[in-house]
Amino acid sequence: MENYEKVIDALNDLVKINNDRIEGYEKAIEDSKSDGEYHSLFTEMIDQSRKYKEQLINEINSIGGKADRNSNTGSGKVYHVWMDLKSTLQGKTDKSALQLSEFGEDAAQKAYAEALETDNLPTSTRSLIRNQKEHLKSSHDTIKRKRDMQEAHS
Repeated sequence: MENYEKVIDALNDLVKINNDRIEGYEKAIEDSKSDGEYHSLFTEMIDQSRKYKEQLINEINSIGGKADRNSNTGSGKVYHVWMDLKSTLQGKTDKSALQLSEFGEDAAQKAYAEALETDNLPTSTRSLIRNQKEHLKSSHDTIKRKRDMQEAHS
């Protein structure tokens, strides 16, 4: 079997991004004032990341790697501190929860794009990453649309 160290590192980075995403949306649920639409949307995003995280872990295992199941990115920790600071200064609102969620979605898109640039990606791994990235782009666009609607009503 080929040496897939860089591939495993890239996949573990995506596991971390999904962990960041889960925590970010849990924070967005806390910050969002509406119990209905946004809580459902944020819960859907959490479920999506949990599913993607498991798929990534399975892929890591299938190529002989060890998954870093519960870690976050360093930037994810900075992101959470920034979220806490921003919500303290601006107050907890649907708009701020959506803005912060969009920030996280941008980070996820960047991480997935970088992972696709990894050398020696097996075909199945490239397909998995590309598929998740496309679905996450759709999630990003949904969050952006909701944020735009909130800004139009502000």
